[in-house]
Amino acid sequence: MTAATIRVLIVDDDDLMRAGLKAVLSSDVSIEVVGEAATGRSAIDAVRTRHPDLVLMDVRMPDLDGIAATRELLATSPEVKVVILTTFEQDDYIFGALHAGASGFLLKRTRPEELLAAIHTVASGDSLLSPSVTRTVIDRMAHQPMPSSGSTAQLEELTPREQEVLALVARGLSNKEIATELVIEESTVKTHIKRILMKLRVRDRIHAVIFAYECGLTRPGAGATA
Repeated sequence: MTAATIRVLIVDDDDLMRAGLKAVLSSDVSIEVVGEAATGRSAIDAVRTRHPDLVLMDVRMPDLDGIAATRELLATSPEVKVVILTTFEQDDYIFGALHAGASGFLLKRTRPEELLAAIHTVASGDSLLSPSVTRTVIDRMAHQPMPSSGSTAQLEELTPREQEVLALVARGLSNKEIATELVIEESTVKTHIKRILMKLRVRDRIHAVIFAYECGLTRPGAGATA
């Protein structure tokens, strides 16, 4: 991906939806729609030939659904970012998409300007969920079993400061808010988060948040702001 252009592949089995999304994305000069696909299987093929930076992925599609397609394409093209865009705000879809490696999950009723902002956010290496989806993630974590020894061992790879930063990320704080909370530079926060992602071997911020809840570092109700 060049500094000027984000290459996007649109995947949806609804012709009108694809056309609408393309019209919205085309309004941003820094986004280039490099292809479209109507099924999960054709999306995987398109990723190989079109080399997008980011895929907007529907969930319910024939010939391989969006979650399975996300899992398959990220297995062979891990550098690609996937944003799930769907009308279905259901727990199984949300967690299926996140565990498949998606970096964002937005509802189709999202406003055009929010969709464009989401694409820029995810393309820059961050992750993004709509507030209602973030709340669903946190609520689900209330019912997680006790952390496993494996996740506890991974957590212990982090320094005390990195654990502190991760806990604040899991509470929903931005980098700027974390910097204020810890009285450090925002650039230092970014460095800590980069190291956290590397040590935990997770794709992005939201998967680090999921890890924080799954390992017991943070529990629902501990100041979450989502």
